[in-house]
Amino acid sequence: MPQDNLASIDDQGLSVLEARLHQGLEFLLYPGKEWVPKRGDVSDVIIIGGGMCGMVAWLGLVTAGIRNLRVFDRSPVGREGPWLTYARMETLRSPKQLTGPAFGHGALTFQAWYRAQFGQANWEKLDKIPRPMWMDYLRWYRKALSIPVENEVSVDRLEPEGNLLRLHLTGAAEKTVLTRKLVFATGRDGTGEPNIPEFVNELPRNLWAHSADDIDFSALKGKRVAVVGAGASAVDNSAEALEHGAVEVRHLVRRKTMPTINKMMGIGSFGFTCGYAALSDEWRWRFMQYSFATQTPPPHGSTLRVSRHDNAYFHFGKAVTSTRVAGDAIRVGFADGTSYLTDFVILGTGFTIDPMSRSEFGAAASSILLWKDVYTPPEDEQSRDLGQFPYLNPDFSFREKVPGQAPWLGHIYCFNYGATASIGKVSGDIPGVSEGAAWLARDIAAKLYVEDVEQHWKAMQDYDTPELLGDEWDPTELTPEDIDA
Repeated sequence: MPQDNLASIDDQGLSVLEARLHQGLEFLLYPGKEWVPKRGDVSDVIIIGGGMCGMVAWLGLVTAGIRNLRVFDRSPVGREGPWLTYARMETLRSPKQLTGPAFGHGALTFQAWYRAQFGQANWEKLDKIPRPMWMDYLRWYRKALSIPVENEVSVDRLEPEGNLLRLHLTGAAEKTVLTRKLVFATGRDGTGEPNIPEFVNELPRNLWAHSADDIDFSALKGKRVAVVGAGASAVDNSAEALEHGAVEVRHLVRRKTMPTINKMMGIGSFGFTCGYAALSDEWRWRFMQYSFATQTPPPHGSTLRVSRHDNAYFHFGKAVTSTRVAGDAIRVGFADGTSYLTDFVILGTGFTIDPMSRSEFGAAASSILLWKDVYTPPEDEQSRDLGQFPYLNPDFSFREKVPGQAPWLGHIYCFNYGATASIGKVSGDIPGVSEGAAWLARDIAAKLYVEDVEQHWKAMQDYDTPELLGDEWDPTELTPEDIDA
């Protein structure tokens, strides 16, 4: 998606940038012409999640002329997504030049937003995007496009009602609403939940936290802290504990060595973005399983943020198998038979992918088709985690495990991390999210049109606005001379 020349907006402020954005949208006939027949109080699409993915999905649908939309987010205004909650890195991993959710509009990029306020010189000096600044940009994105997110609204449960979906809500004016299509734009944990290993099951809850929890790091001052894992979230939480005065932080890493190469970054391209979903199950599994097996290393800067502290330690080959209270401390046991004492445990163990853990689906979660139901990998490519991903249709929609058991799942779209195994990294990661949103909008539009085809056919037959009025020509007859000639 090409960008505009941004030179004219340097140092001119956001009002100038917004005027340019709106002019560009006007030139592109935005918003798209409405074409979906009305169905009373029924929404055409409801999006769960008002963060980056939810907003760019909304933009894609409105651009496509689908305007009967609602967007729900359970967080307060301005705190959508992980950026000001459990995301604790100093900067984003993604390069600053990526267009992210701009959807092809140069004036909607982070670069345009930054340069409009701070100028070209500061843009050149900027290395990576500070995490809180990315949230500032997303807040502006919502304001500039007037995206009507309904905050502090939770979707507690959904159920089929004929060809529609009924959503049960908390925090909205209505207790239930009806929609034709539902988009889960719910981020990293959108099809699962935090991964809590069994070894903390007997440990009191006040002695441990997951990296996605709201952790009071000030309470860790003077404490010994054990961090399980060495991924991005693990090192970010480790750095927070150190910077809040932890007396020591020890990373307990199951692997013998630290992963150092991000394999997915090496093959990232428009071809991979578009072509991954068209690959066979064998090839899709192979790419993702290799990525999972080699692991994504923590960012360079995040790792240095930890290792610059003399009281930070990385212990490899230390698979944790148990934790128990030992006096005023916690004894952490390892697979090699050794153990050590600490005061608090932080789990940097990521998230599960498990539709069964999503309360919105209720008992119907067991009807969702998973990769493990469809594909049996070779012995050297086994992955329990990958097998738990939903096996989606090419349009992001869920599939039913048993044909005819839950066909309504096809009206629900997985536009979050759970789509990774089936569609690729186009519904969560910054680099491909605009392509994913365009893909999603096109396919939802196609389904809505097909479902309403009889009304569109009737509208075509009923259309009677003439382009010609009959006075644009004079009728004449062919004379015998004309015919002979």
